[in-house]
Amino acid sequence: MEPCRSLALLTGSLALTCVLVALGTDFWFVALGPTSSAHSGLWPNGDQHAVAGYIRVTQTFNILATLCGLVSLVLLVLSCVPSLSAPGQGPLVSSITAFVAALCMMVAMAVYTGERWSQPQEPQIQTFFSWSFYLGWVSIPLLLSAGGLSLVAHCHGPRPGYDTL
Repeated sequence: MEPCRSLALLTGSLALTCVLVALGTDFWFVALGPTSSAHSGLWPNGDQHAVAGYIRVTQTFNILATLCGLVSLVLLVLSCVPSLSAPGQGPLVSSITAFVAALCMMVAMAVYTGERWSQPQEPQIQTFFSWSFYLGWVSIPLLLSAGGLSLVAHCHGPRPGYDTL
């Protein structure tokens, strides 16, 4: 089923783009004070030993989500070329890796959200999540959509038989 595979490629590409932009930018959290403002991301510039544990967990699961999303896309692209893919198995493995990427991203976002949400607030400083953080959350439904569309492409794709040998 070519439309599902094409849509899976599109949503998977969008999801991977969202994950990579969220991972590489420093606008996860913004603080506005009376005289200045600051923003932070997953890659602090200071002492690397002083990085909080929840940041390390978020970094790790974000990287795992990126790698799984990349594997999913590569397998989908390879499934479009019949001579390079196993008959009918590319979309299935792509679907599984897209679901694993969504799960890793969900863990990363839940850990970051839970830890940042529970931090004490200063009365003079207004803090809020910013656009990099929201891109991370947007990537989860996109990865789930890519996995679901890949699964539909696998279920409705041609089955190997004597006529395809």
